[in-house]
Amino acid sequence: MNNLRWLVVGAFLAVLGFFLITEHRAHVFGVLPYLFLFACPLFHLLLHRRHGRHDSEPQQGRKGPGSQAQTGGPSHG
Repeated sequence: MNNLRWLVVGAFLAVLGFFLITEHRAHVFGVLPYLFLFACPLFHLLLHRRHGRHDSEPQQGRKGPGSQAQTGGPSHG
């Protein structure tokens, strides 16, 4: 029964999307630039959560650049 419900909801949304695009094409395409402008800061906020803050100190447990030479690792030259 639950799968049937999701199938009906999906079919309804597909038909709704089809008529929205075909009957209101000018309105839908008129909103696209604003959607892109909204998506830029949204993606910026969501994707910056992956690598942490912009501090100069590396996060605990992560080695910063050049830390291999300080720990006695292999050196070049």
